[in-house]
Amino acid sequence: MNGIPEHDGPALPADRRQLLRDHLMNEIGTENVEAPVRPRRRRLGWVALPALAGALSLAVVLTPGEEPAGRGSPTVAGPTAPTAGPASSAPSGTAPVTPSAAVQLLDRIAAVAASGPVRKVENNQFVYVMSVVKYPDQTPDGPVPGALHERQVWLSVDGSRPGRLLDRTLVDAADVKAGRPGGPAPDGTLPLDTNPSPNLHSPTYRYLAGLPTDPDEMFALLNSEPHGERWTDQRPFGTIGDLLGEQIAPPAVAAALYRAAAKIPGVEVIRDSVDAAGRHGVAVGLSSQDVRVEWIFDRNTGEFLGERRVVLRDGLQGKAGDVIAETAVLARAIVDAPGDRP
Repeated sequence: MNGIPEHDGPALPADRRQLLRDHLMNEIGTENVEAPVRPRRRRLGWVALPALAGALSLAVVLTPGEEPAGRGSPTVAGPTAPTAGPASSAPSGTAPVTPSAAVQLLDRIAAVAASGPVRKVENNQFVYVMSVVKYPDQTPDGPVPGALHERQVWLSVDGSRPGRLLDRTLVDAADVKAGRPGGPAPDGTLPLDTNPSPNLHSPTYRYLAGLPTDPDEMFALLNSEPHGERWTDQRPFGTIGDLLGEQIAPPAVAAALYRAAAKIPGVEVIRDSVDAAGRHGVAVGLSSQDVRVEWIFDRNTGEFLGERRVVLRDGLQGKAGDVIAETAVLARAIVDAPGDRP
């Protein structure tokens, strides 16, 4: 993972501090990779990767290599197994299973996602996501553990309307005293720009709805960006995170993204992982250098719970087993206006 830029003063502006957090969470699966230059708007937050669009009614037990409890395995064609990546050094008790198990797990999650309801979404509506998150805070001496806190975001379905972010950690005494134009209000409310040109790294619901639903076409799209000199074939893992972080995708698109993720070399299953709300689940992970990113799913319903970053070896990132960033999604919905809640 590329390092967070050095602290550049005694008190970072709120937007700058948020961008540092976003940089940490967006650089996934990019060992020694420099991203190609591309247009991006201000990122809105963490990568809560494979979000299922709403509550899931189809219950399956997502235990790798076993049939779902109470019913047969979903009859859907799975993707070709990816080439196995280097084995990761995992903390005790979280040893990953074989890469083929990750393919099976992602295929089952994709089947659950594809069975989700197809909702009617209007362009004048907003995607709402409520979560609890914890990111490292940047200090002159380097990153230190941050505090677990709540955040809520409202994003225009088609990008044509300003959104809103509510995160009290964006506010500090300097921000309030300075009264910076466009900065956060004292309650942590921050206005968000419109998104007239959504792309793979800054999507809207409407943009996601136009993506391929065929896994092979989706995988080709994820790999179609200009490759920099230090590109690795794990880059699509981070792109999928951009596409589904704090967003909702139509069921067929979400399923295609999961099956495309199964084609990425090095994906693995972690039998037990815990999100920021303390919920246990089964996880799909990808290791880069000495850190593993884990997407956590409810093992009974397949619903996405959250994401975390775990240190694999003692080093600059921390000690083996340290959780240096974590999230938990508590609510997702389509609402009519910023500030509305389901």
